[in-house]
Amino acid sequence: MAEFCVAELACALGLTARAGRLLLGDAVELSHRLPRVWERLQAGDLPAWRARRVAQQTVPLPPDGAAYVDQHVEAVAHRVGPAQLGRLVDEARVRHDPEAAEELRQARLGARHLDIGVHDVRADGTVAVEGVLDLADALDLEHAVRREAQALAALGCMAPLAVRRSMAAGQIARGDTPLDLVLTVHVAASALAADAAPGELARVDGVPGFVSAAQVREWCGRPDARVLVRPVVDADQHVSVDAYEVSDRLRHLTGLRDVTCVFPWCTHHADRCDRDHVVPEAEGGATCSCNVAPLCRRHHRHKTHGRWRYRVVDPGTYLWTSPHGYVFLRDHTGTRDVTATAGAPAAHPAPAALALAAAPRLSAPEEPSGDRASAA
Repeated sequence: MAEFCVAELACALGLTARAGRLLLGDAVELSHRLPRVWERLQAGDLPAWRARRVAQQTVPLPPDGAAYVDQHVEAVAHRVGPAQLGRLVDEARVRHDPEAAEELRQARLGARHLDIGVHDVRADGTVAVEGVLDLADALDLEHAVRREAQALAALGCMAPLAVRRSMAAGQIARGDTPLDLVLTVHVAASALAADAAPGELARVDGVPGFVSAAQVREWCGRPDARVLVRPVVDADQHVSVDAYEVSDRLRHLTGLRDVTCVFPWCTHHADRCDRDHVVPEAEGGATCSCNVAPLCRRHHRHKTHGRWRYRVVDPGTYLWTSPHGYVFLRDHTGTRDVTATAGAPAAHPAPAALALAAAPRLSAPEEPSGDRASAA
């Protein structure tokens, strides 16, 4: 576009030249490389600040990467949070620009640090600790701190959990606790080969998002690492038990298949979820892989006491109905609002349109602080 038109447009809108450039840059990114998000913005059911946040994240991506984000964020653009959007952009970068992704990974590894403020002691004798760690190191540290905090409670320590965690760090530093830590990673065997193609991804149990296979190869190459290779579990197999209690095998299988709580939009990891009988046992429901799904405790209560209902379409695919008739389809790709196609009353409004502006304006107000919305 013409160089000097930016300043004129910015003045007409009451913006600085820099703000005008950013505004036009976001508009170009949306209209040319994010057509699905742009269409929602033009339709008036997506706030401008949310559309602009997506555009600002996708600018460094190649066209295929931007299209990947556009496809996967379209349905949840009205609610996706910064963390989830960041993970999606990182995934697009690894899939469609692996060289840039590897450069960024190495740069981030170079930024690791751990600062213990022993030279800035507070009057009450405490110091601040802050750092950036490798994921494997962070998970090992988290597991150790959690276990030691639990041990302190078992020994009679009445301090709050946060205080016990801080005490646990000292116990670990003094070598007062044995460590036997495990990192479970799901990755294709081909991704671990030295000549693996770039862009391979892996998933770490209990952690949102993904890591690159290159990172997994580094972990496996550490001299103190012991690697145990387990065979792939077929998530489509049928497992049944003749009891109400869910067996460890069935719990593991449903966790691998569904990954998270299967309530619409929930991202609570399956390892920390209850196992729910979709059709209750009292109504003839079996304890089997086609009738058991992970639900976090809160959403388990919604289903049991809150008049939410769901059914299994296929193993891993669930159709939910809310107390007021909203209908959501949840599968391995996330959650979709299918109220309009499920025969709901015509007067029933779409959830995405409940609190949106009447017309889109790219110069919408700043994003409200503290927004913690999440998406599957």
